[in-house]
Amino acid sequence: MQQHFSLAECDVVGFDLDHTLCRYHLPQSARLIYDSFAQYLVTEKGYDEDLLTLAPDSLDFCCKGLVLDIEEGNFLKLAEDGTVLRASHGTKSMTSEEVLEIYGRKEWKHFNTVSGMVSRTAKYYLYDNYFDLPGALLCARVVDSLDQHDGQKKYDFWKDMVAAIQHNYKISAFKEDCGMYFPEVKNHPDKYLQRCPESVKKWLKQLKNAGKILLLITSSHSDYCRLLCEHVLGNDFEEYFDILVTNALKPGFFSHTPNQRPFRTLENDEEQEALLSLDKPGWYSQGNAIQLYDLLKKMTGKLDPKVVYFGDSMHSDIFPARHYSNWETVFILEELLGDKGIVPAKAESEPLEKKGKYEGDQLKVPYFVSKQWGSFFVDRLPGLENAEETLVHTWSCKCISTYSTIAIPSLEAIADLPLDYRFTRFSSNSSATAGYYPSPPRALLPNEDSVMMK
Repeated sequence: MQQHFSLAECDVVGFDLDHTLCRYHLPQSARLIYDSFAQYLVTEKGYDEDLLTLAPDSLDFCCKGLVLDIEEGNFLKLAEDGTVLRASHGTKSMTSEEVLEIYGRKEWKHFNTVSGMVSRTAKYYLYDNYFDLPGALLCARVVDSLDQHDGQKKYDFWKDMVAAIQHNYKISAFKEDCGMYFPEVKNHPDKYLQRCPESVKKWLKQLKNAGKILLLITSSHSDYCRLLCEHVLGNDFEEYFDILVTNALKPGFFSHTPNQRPFRTLENDEEQEALLSLDKPGWYSQGNAIQLYDLLKKMTGKLDPKVVYFGDSMHSDIFPARHYSNWETVFILEELLGDKGIVPAKAESEPLEKKGKYEGDQLKVPYFVSKQWGSFFVDRLPGLENAEETLVHTWSCKCISTYSTIAIPSLEAIADLPLDYRFTRFSSNSSATAGYYPSPPRALLPNEDSVMMK
């Protein structure tokens, strides 16, 4: 495979919506998501009312790439080989000794399954995007609360958490003003949504003028999608795209066959009967990548049109688009803004807030580096006393270089580049930092203060 990637070589450019084209004010949206789940657990399922109050710094617990071992109530940060780098029981961090005692130096028991499909099951849950993360903090606090009251050893709260997610995010919730999440965003869009920068809107038009087919593929339902797009792109948002797919139910959109997941048309945001094939551009619901690709062949007149897809979730966007559809993938990773050289030193280093250029409002929770979990990209192996410490890549970091073509902090970061700009892509024969643009996270760069990568 060639070493460079350029948008000029792509026939089709696809986008996820939430946290990709539409960016949120993260502190406000994190709090809203936490509250909407907590409210449901307390009022509908009888959980402790303490869950409704949140200490100001508690969102520090939220860190992308954590895996919840549901039955044990433990959160894990995994190394690329599947060993456990850090862990907490509920919100309480385990010591290096406890981590070694419980998990040893061997691969975590579910690692094979999770790493093969970047998946989630009834036994574990992978937190990999900003819609999910506040739920991690809530689950951790539920474990604390159950320990305090019942001293449980195995946990059974997950079904209630799923019910809370479904109550707030189900397809009819926006229309019915159900739950806390949609009514609040509807009433105060400016509080939660960032307007799309002019540079990005100009860039979308530039892509279209260059003859690219533009797709929007989102798991959000059409009514919420319309609210977001009108707010961030403007009332003429449909003119930016040739094909819009809402309620796409990713990753199933990529992994399911046309029979399992047909396209449907929409009337007044209600899904109509299933379509046997996809014949023309337009706005659709559900669907599958196979029939979409057939339409793209027709539209481009090419046997294998080249598609690139931009998204922020490894589980829903990047892994399935690469694995099932073999599309190029651009990973939107806001952590690239926050990870300015934070490999925890043995002594407490000065707090991140004091460092470098991202002072002030720009780096409030949740994408500065979590003090509890450390860098998203690397960590030290939990060492025994006085043992030489080694830096290793996290499993999340390994996924990025395995399944992404390139990784960028936001669309804005590339909007002013010429379309034929040649990005260095991730590849097994280039350095581990090659695919990051505009620059790799400093945590991945060897420097005089840190141990060299092994």
